[in-house]
Amino acid sequence: MGKVKQILIMIFIVLAVSGASNVDQLHKWRKSMSSGASSSSGVSRVGSSVIFQLYGNVYPNGFYFVQVFVGHPPRPYFLDPDTGSDLTWLQCDAPCVHCTKGFHPLYRPTNDLVVCRDPLCASLHSSDYRCDDNPEQCDYMVEYADGGSSLGVLVNDLFTLNLTSGVRIFPRLTLGCGYDQLPGVSDHPLDGVLGLGKGKSSIVSQLSDQRVVKNVVGQCLSGKGGYLFLGEDVYDSSRITWTPMSRDHTKHYAAGSAEFFFDGKSTGIKNLNVIFDSGSSYTYFNSQIYHSLISSIKKGLSRKLREATDDRTLPFCWKREKPFESIRDVNKYFKPLALRFPNGRKAKPQFEIPPEAYLIISVRT
Repeated sequence: MGKVKQILIMIFIVLAVSGASNVDQLHKWRKSMSSGASSSSGVSRVGSSVIFQLYGNVYPNGFYFVQVFVGHPPRPYFLDPDTGSDLTWLQCDAPCVHCTKGFHPLYRPTNDLVVCRDPLCASLHSSDYRCDDNPEQCDYMVEYADGGSSLGVLVNDLFTLNLTSGVRIFPRLTLGCGYDQLPGVSDHPLDGVLGLGKGKSSIVSQLSDQRVVKNVVGQCLSGKGGYLFLGEDVYDSSRITWTPMSRDHTKHYAAGSAEFFFDGKSTGIKNLNVIFDSGSSYTYFNSQIYHSLISSIKKGLSRKLREATDDRTLPFCWKREKPFESIRDVNKYFKPLALRFPNGRKAKPQFEIPPEAYLIISVRT
């Protein structure tokens, strides 16, 4: 039986800074970085940015990752970039009680332990957390929505980072030495997590506090990877639609209550509390909104498409007589989605989600 290419609905949102000029600039910076000068200090370098190349895809891998160099000498690790959590941690030979399969040997921690009364340690615990039992170290435990978790201690170590100015720096940052991991239902075979959240312990906050970069994080994703940047001199601000993050969410990136649009028309669904989380492969709606969206999509479909009930890759799948060759083929069959956010102005910013951003092509043999 030959290969049949079918279109599947896959509701996900990509935070993206787009534009060919950004990609061209990225290539120039990579070239300059390869021969850049070195510096042991990141102080007073605000104005530059740090760029990481992103590898992976939403389908079939189901995740993206970055390569980060830690330690002296620097060793590579593949980390899950997660705007939904703060702490960066590596699977650690402390020794390891339980570690999942990763790409590289376990991280060997330094002896530079973070003490319990350190403000970064306090940021990971509740206000009533006591340091009486073990004041010389900071124990942590982070739990994730998919049921996964990491247990360990905080340490300080050197990170190797390339700035867009062409300088290579080695800031000492705090990370977790995770010696006991519980995999979640969406576990990925990586070496740890790159915490990019709003909290004090996140890599973004630490670099900002050390005046290495401004407290800005962004990413450009595609089916072939992309890039992640920390700092504000990477993008063309005139080509971006801006909306402020809500002050009501201290732990997550959220832009306030959104209104949901389908094919340029309001669905009547309002006051959506949307959290942007790069650590999640999919976008999740509650049951009522999800089924309302599916119903709208079905109503607008051409008769040339029929549901492929035999394909179980995702809950909903459609096929046509001629196989889909490219995700761009779907534009004439499916309609765009959008989230519109309030910002106190008459023209409300809108986050547009074209069909190629919420559909994938499955290949069934």
